[in-house]
Amino acid sequence: MKIIRKLLILILLSFQNVYADYKIEFENWKNQFKLEALSNDVSEKTIDMIMANVRFLPKVIEYDRFQPEFYEDTKTYISKRSSKKKVEKGIKFYSQNSDLINKVEKKFKIEKELLLALMGIETNFGTYVGKMDILSSLATLSFDKRRSRFFTNELIILLKLIDNNEIDYKSLYGSWAGAFGFFQFMPSTIKNHAIDYNNDNYIDLKNAEDAYASAANYLNNMGWNDQTPCFYKIDLKNDIPKKFLNVSAKKLTNKKKIKFFKKYIKNNHILDSIDDTIKVAVVTPDKDIIPDAETLNPAYIVFNNYEIILKWNRSLRFALAVCTLKDKIKNEI
Repeated sequence: MKIIRKLLILILLSFQNVYADYKIEFENWKNQFKLEALSNDVSEKTIDMIMANVRFLPKVIEYDRFQPEFYEDTKTYISKRSSKKKVEKGIKFYSQNSDLINKVEKKFKIEKELLLALMGIETNFGTYVGKMDILSSLATLSFDKRRSRFFTNELIILLKLIDNNEIDYKSLYGSWAGAFGFFQFMPSTIKNHAIDYNNDNYIDLKNAEDAYASAANYLNNMGWNDQTPCFYKIDLKNDIPKKFLNVSAKKLTNKKKIKFFKKYIKNNHILDSIDDTIKVAVVTPDKDIIPDAETLNPAYIVFNNYEIILKWNRSLRFALAVCTLKDKIKNEI
């Protein structure tokens, strides 16, 4: 027991020394970052005001290095995120905000069910938006070398938004990776797609008005088409060439017209109402995640709208869950 206790003390002291070194390096990094922010037209006043309170957060590095892997099969993953309870909560939120949601749907041509589904999965309808200090999170990840350039750019964008009085810096608490609000926007997404819908001179993504309109604007800008489907679950025949099976969300490859894939699909009658010339892809999301998963099951034929959701979050199963919850909510409204 004494040996174990001594080892634990040594580990703790070692960690404290490393953390102390990091704090010194972080302060040096802040000086270098200030020069870069100034060169990107952020005012010195804003830099000094914000960066004085920014801290190195070791927990953020831990989250970044050891993000939990999802080993649930696709069926379980989707069912958890499109449960009856989730649908009921979405219907309740809609009933409380129907005027706003209907106006946003009409203005941006984005179905209310899609917005409800995204908000439901991202933040459980605004009940969990994260509690991390986003500015410190972004600074920590910018200081870290693994994805420094990406997070440096995000932090500079956020400082510019603060500098221009578009964002209230006191409200910036969210996810460990810097995402913010009911729909978890990164700073670059806020800059490019968020809007001050209620005209109070601030973009407040923890306010339903700004958040809903901003999410709808984002989807509209990305090309969402409310007249086309997201995906169909299909039963594949054994003779489909494996090169047509997408297992990664990074980029869907080997897209073909529906009429090409029909010969490989047992239940191809479900596609009879769809234009045969539309290009689609086939995804099999379990193969690279679940040990001993079947190669051809589950399988989905996916459309452009599905790829729009992938731009929102690069996860094959996230996109499936969003579209599933969307359809379930639609059936209840």
